[in-house]
Amino acid sequence: MDSASREAYAGMHGYDEVRTASRALATEAVHAGRDDLARQGLHAPPIDLSTTYPSYDSRGEAARIDAFATTGAEPDGPPVYGRLGNPTVARFETALARLEGTEAAVAFASGMAALTAVLLVRASMGLRHVVAVRPLYGCSDHLLTAGLLGSEVTWTDPAGIAEALRPDTGLVMVESPANPTLAEVDLRAVAHACGSVPLLADNTFATPVLQRPAEHGARLVLHSATKYLGGHGDVMAGVVACDEEFAGRLRQVRFATGGVLHPLAGYLLLRGLSTLPVRVRAAAETAAELARRLTADPRVARVHYPRIGGAMIAFEVHGDPHEVIAGVRLITPAVSLGSVDTLIQHPASISHRIVDADDRRGAGVSDRLLRMSVGLEDADDLWADLDAALGVRPRPERGAGNCATSHNEPAAAAARP
Repeated sequence: MDSASREAYAGMHGYDEVRTASRALATEAVHAGRDDLARQGLHAPPIDLSTTYPSYDSRGEAARIDAFATTGAEPDGPPVYGRLGNPTVARFETALARLEGTEAAVAFASGMAALTAVLLVRASMGLRHVVAVRPLYGCSDHLLTAGLLGSEVTWTDPAGIAEALRPDTGLVMVESPANPTLAEVDLRAVAHACGSVPLLADNTFATPVLQRPAEHGARLVLHSATKYLGGHGDVMAGVVACDEEFAGRLRQVRFATGGVLHPLAGYLLLRGLSTLPVRVRAAAETAAELARRLTADPRVARVHYPRIGGAMIAFEVHGDPHEVIAGVRLITPAVSLGSVDTLIQHPASISHRIVDADDRRGAGVSDRLLRMSVGLEDADDLWADLDAALGVRPRPERGAGNCATSHNEPAAAAARP
């Protein structure tokens, strides 16, 4: 293992001595996790693919493993085994923690593995009750509702959080903007309502470019890193940004359950972060323009676009949403989001199919709702594809106005990322 990789592994904040002043988000996105490279004679971060590491000091190994078992802190010195940690992944974790403004971050093989680890940490303390606000990503909803990890969930709206808390409540979970309706919650007010119970905010849609939940009181910030953090549709991962105490417990769960992130995925995610601000802002500008056009279109019943902006749009059509999915040619009809290319899907059929139909509709996920992740293509080209897929425009009745409305605020109020 090269010296740069050894230094990367030395701790989540092993680069802090290099940074002497606060830096803008765009600068952190490029340099966080890479600060030591130049003085190591490197430009690109190394990829450490080792699963195990030699050591002739078995007593020292035993002491380091004992220390990890006690606190979950990163072991001092070189790595021991790939399930305990990896230098390339540690670089990504360091960078993401910097961007989210937290002490640490812990990466996993997927977003669902990351959420599972959080629930297991709280359950291990006898705190199995979760208070959650719909909508959430469909599989997150299912994991809580089905009780697969022995958890019990109380669903409520943001105003009912404080009343829903119990002595065994281990977590409050929200997603803002929410998947797929893009509904937003006041994170600061929700964190206040949580009291001493940790707030987990899923920040996948917003990314730290648009909001940093930890600044509003969230103790845990969840990302499906598969989406915007990777940004190119070629890596699957999850990550939790949090304080060092909780990070230690997450590392222990990750070690015990094996939901580790592959080093190559860690490398791709670190590379993805370097362009995250540019990608999010460019896609958000296009998304705001498409939201304006959809709002003015008589074939569209309702447009959902978040006040904080972003690259996600949800809209309900008067016609058959499945025909729109079948009709796109430039836009890719597929699940997932956050890639450089534009994706569209029908949540009631795919991403939220696993949620009970009544619960789904009660959370605003109608059968006519479409969710679109806007990429980096030209706005006019995307609109031409959407226009064709939406079908023939109805003839306007004399004196009739456009009935399209926006869920949050008028789409004419453009994204301000």
